[in-house]
Amino acid sequence: MLSNIPFRSFVSAAALGLAAGLTVTTPSDTLAQETAPAKAINLELNALEPSDKGCRIAFVVQNGLAQDIDKAAFEIALFDGQGLVDRLLVLDFQDLPAEKTKVRRFDLAEADCAQISRVLVNDATACEGQGVEAGTCIAALAPTTRTKIIFGK
Repeated sequence: MLSNIPFRSFVSAAALGLAAGLTVTTPSDTLAQETAPAKAINLELNALEPSDKGCRIAFVVQNGLAQDIDKAAFEIALFDGQGLVDRLLVLDFQDLPAEKTKVRRFDLAEADCAQISRVLVNDATACEGQGVEAGTCIAALAPTTRTKIIFGK
């Protein structure tokens, strides 16, 4: 801890390190690095509402990664009120630029919003971009919800 190190000694060590071209890290710097949030693709289930086609589902997605994702698509499982899988579908989120937030809405044909109890991201069926590995989209996915519906991966 810094409280055990005389201030002059710490300043002198830091000055020597800088003079030698070394990077000097303080305990507070290390703590900040350890508590920095991990880069993620934040996927929020934002709303479900009846539509003329069935049920409209809205997501807010934020690509917190350093790389642009040119194409992202996720296989989604919808569960009914009894916890049974109602359907599997692939939702194409298109491009997700780095550090950008987007809203994506999908109309689920002949689906009843009131009967959906859970939404599960089963897998990423597409995850493409320069410097983006195939498994990045599912590994970095951080699902959250603003609805009463259970949402996860």
